[in-house]
Amino acid sequence: MKKSELIEALAQDQGLPTKTAASIVNTILDTMIETLVRGDNIELRGFGSFTVKDYETYTGRNPKTGAPILVKPKKLPFFKVGKELRESIDANREK
Repeated sequence: MKKSELIEALAQDQGLPTKTAASIVNTILDTMIETLVRGDNIELRGFGSFTVKDYETYTGRNPKTGAPILVKPKKLPFFKVGKELRESIDANREK
C-alpha cells in the first residue's frame, strides 16, 4: 500500500475530504518521525513497535571490488511486529 492509497482509504472509510485525510496521515507520519529522531520509541499495541538502533563502526566490503571499507556509525529505525499482527498474518497465509 502506498501513502496515497492509505489517504484514499481513510477518506472513504471516514467520509472525509481527501485533503483532510492527507493532513491526518501526514501529521501522524511526521509525529512518528519526530519521535524516532528524538530517540524515543513508538509502540502501537497489536501492530508493533518502532525503535532506533545504534550501529557502531565496522569494516565492510565494496560489493563491486571486494575492497574493505570503513562503515561509519549510524542509527537506523527498526520495526518489531506485534503479536496480534503476526498471528493475523499467519492465520491468513496461503496454504
